[in-house]
Amino acid sequence: MCNLINEAHQHSLSRRGILNGAAALGAAALTSALTAPAAAAAALAAQNNAVTGKGRTRVVLLGTAGGPMTWLAPHNGPDRARHGIATALVVGDRYYLVDCGMGVAHQLRLAELGRDGDFAGFEGLNSIFLTHLHSDHTMDYFNVLLAGWYHGLPGPEPVQVYGPGRRGSLPPIHGSGEVDVINPSNPTPGTTDMTEYLIQAYATDLNDRMRDSRKPHIRNLLHANDIALPKDVLADANHDTAPEMDPFIVMEDDRVRVSATLVDHGAVFPAFAFRFDTDDGSVVFSGDTAPSQNLIKMAQDTDVLIHEVIDADWVNALYGEPPYTPEEEGFIQHLLHSHTTIEQVGPVAEAAGAKTLVLSHLAPGNNPRDRWMKAQNGYTGKLIIGEDLMEINVP
Repeated sequence: MCNLINEAHQHSLSRRGILNGAAALGAAALTSALTAPAAAAAALAAQNNAVTGKGRTRVVLLGTAGGPMTWLAPHNGPDRARHGIATALVVGDRYYLVDCGMGVAHQLRLAELGRDGDFAGFEGLNSIFLTHLHSDHTMDYFNVLLAGWYHGLPGPEPVQVYGPGRRGSLPPIHGSGEVDVINPSNPTPGTTDMTEYLIQAYATDLNDRMRDSRKPHIRNLLHANDIALPKDVLADANHDTAPEMDPFIVMEDDRVRVSATLVDHGAVFPAFAFRFDTDDGSVVFSGDTAPSQNLIKMAQDTDVLIHEVIDADWVNALYGEPPYTPEEEGFIQHLLHSHTTIEQVGPVAEAAGAKTLVLSHLAPGNNPRDRWMKAQNGYTGKLIIGEDLMEINVP
């Protein structure tokens, strides 16, 4: 699962992990990445220049890394960092934020989606959508609101937040032994619960600022909503987390209609993908998922499909050659079975008829570019390897 990617990265940084990773990726690919920086830079420049003007409706990739960390090296370099997963859909002077990974508040300022100035920058933020409640997708959720409180929020209306509700039951324990339960009275809180807990956790700061600086009440800043599943969807948190279903509408205003569907992210429930339909075109966000028929159904003929991806060779190289211990085998299967591999993502986009496939939530975030380019196999549309702060016009 996505919160295991950070642990996987720590394994890959060991001497054995680096050697095995190099072997798995192939000497030719590694040599190419190290000896042909000019070619790689030219390819990246061509991709980044594919969209030359800012359209009325566009996607802004704020963070493109998978896992709860920022990736810097070796293939990215300090000028090509990948921050935690977060994406903005801009429609005119309004934007909608999907997921809030590490660094999103900082990236929003760099993207210049609001006004310039010392006490500006977050104007136009209409809504936040959380695909699921893993930390790498929510780590900077409250940072956006706390920073926005001093930089352009609240707007005319509170920011609406939409995300998963309570899981309903704890997932089973893998392996032997017991595990302590945190917050036993509500061990699987949803988006509304999480927001309320965060407000309570920051009570000292919030009360100080409301009383001393006369900031508007924090509850004028946001309103959290748990996404309710349609009554005919017979999902089960521990047995069938993503049964076959039709997409359903979550929110609609004068700019966008947002639909959702359940996707398969292992033991995580609920985990959503979202589709945004606008007058200019449509954008689908996969969230974290294994290949999903629900996603393919919802993404039919979309203009832009933003899909997560993981490198199976990297995962398989984490522990060297088999045989693996039961713990190692379980860890590998968690990563592979709750995400979409390079080999799988192209056929998913092709089945959906997506006109453009944008790879994001890249794991590992420092993979050579030519590894990600293999996602073109099985896909006849346009492939874009996501980079932080890249903008893509719709359509």
